[in-house]
Amino acid sequence: MNDTVQALVIALPVLFFSMALHEMMHALTSYRLGDDTAYHQGRISINPIRHIDPMLTIAFPLLLILAGSNVIFGAAKPVQVNFNRLKYGEFGGAIVGMIGPLTNLVLAIVAALLLNGFNLSSGLAYKILGFTVLINIGFFVFNSIPWPPLDGSRLLYAFAPRPVQQFMEAIERMGLFGLAIFIFFFYQFIGPLMGNLIDKLVTGLAPGLL
Repeated sequence: MNDTVQALVIALPVLFFSMALHEMMHALTSYRLGDDTAYHQGRISINPIRHIDPMLTIAFPLLLILAGSNVIFGAAKPVQVNFNRLKYGEFGGAIVGMIGPLTNLVLAIVAALLLNGFNLSSGLAYKILGFTVLINIGFFVFNSIPWPPLDGSRLLYAFAPRPVQQFMEAIERMGLFGLAIFIFFFYQFIGPLMGNLIDKLVTGLAPGLL
């Protein structure tokens, strides 16, 4: 088995598990805060099939892995939330939004603690935990960007003045097309900054992984 195929065999289960837990936590948190929309759609589940978006979950991260990139990120099918039904208003929306990226950050920290604690530097466990750190830090940083429909936008909603909220709502109505606009026009500027942040976080958690 060559290195690329081996990387895919190891990385894909990690990617699907990380993504599924991320989305399940969105759904579970929204349910706990008063909105049962995602609950009735079956999104409180660790089953990745319920959360997969073909482009953002599979194609985009795979292209990064195949390209040998150390920066691996992506997104899943958005969890539908009726923010008007949540406790705490916009702050409830911020909690629901940021619980996903924070879940990925916790997964990365746990994987890094295991890597460092057992002093792993090679072998299957090292590769699984290494991909867990890389993928989840990528998910954490990418999804924390405050641009709709990414999760970080919900945190910005909670503090932004109404004109900014209206601008963000207009972008959000575009769905994934709004995200495509961001990637096409702005990613060339923010991409290097995001890559640098991911590198620093990964290096800080697991020195020697990159």
